[in-house]
Amino acid sequence: MKKYIISFVSVTTAMKAKAALRSSELYAEVARTPRNLASGCGYSVTVAGDIETALACLERNGIKYKALTEVK
Repeated sequence: MKKYIISFVSVTTAMKAKAALRSSELYAEVARTPRNLASGCGYSVTVAGDIETALACLERNGIKYKALTEVK
């Protein structure tokens, strides 16, 4: 299963994203953004699984993200 890091402009937005993703039964955890990917507030959401479904969920909920990175 692929994992992705989605970074946000604020920790508040990252928390809202986590709540929206979990309500859609997707795995999501808020974590510090790795230093080599630092962008925005320094917090991001780690998502596992279908990224298209996760991004659609964020869009439906009006949650904008700053960057998306696949974890290898």
